[in-house]
Amino acid sequence: MELVITQNITLDGVVESVDGWFDPADDDDASDVVDVLRTQMEAEDGFLVGRRTFEDMRGFWPHQTDDTTGITAHLDAVAKYVVSSTLTDPGWGNSTVLAGDPVEEVAALKARPGGDLGVTGSIELCHALVAAGLVDEYRLFTYPVVIGRGRRLFPHGADRLDLELVDSRRFRSGIVLSTYRPT
Repeated sequence: MELVITQNITLDGVVESVDGWFDPADDDDASDVVDVLRTQMEAEDGFLVGRRTFEDMRGFWPHQTDDTTGITAHLDAVAKYVVSSTLTDPGWGNSTVLAGDPVEEVAALKARPGGDLGVTGSIELCHALVAAGLVDEYRLFTYPVVIGRGRRLFPHGADRLDLELVDSRRFRSGIVLSTYRPT
């Protein structure tokens, strides 16, 4: 499996805002973004998150009854892996708790055959995976906004990481998807 980090990010690198969601295009037609997300979901054989992101998602997505994006159906069906040293019963079908060392657990998942192992949110987990050199691809949906405060995918003081841009796409909303692979 290939480990793919997908994040929504601002122009100044924030992936988790202290002031809440940062989507300036909530009212715009986002069908072009949803089409790309569907393609990405079709390539995923697994979905990896940390406990807090998992609990947030578990509290929202399974309860959606009118989701036309396909995200609910995907998350219900895909193998979900949650990194946690405290969670014992995930309480969401097709979910497995990874209670050991996150780097070792994810390296073992990557060694399995299959499609993508997607990661989103889960900033602390992403930091560990980036630092361990386990990430095969970064898909960054850059929103045309600057926040100035919040957590970043690549934290201050992180080691240098050389990346190659392998694809980019601009959406009607002004969001830009940039896809990078480590060189």
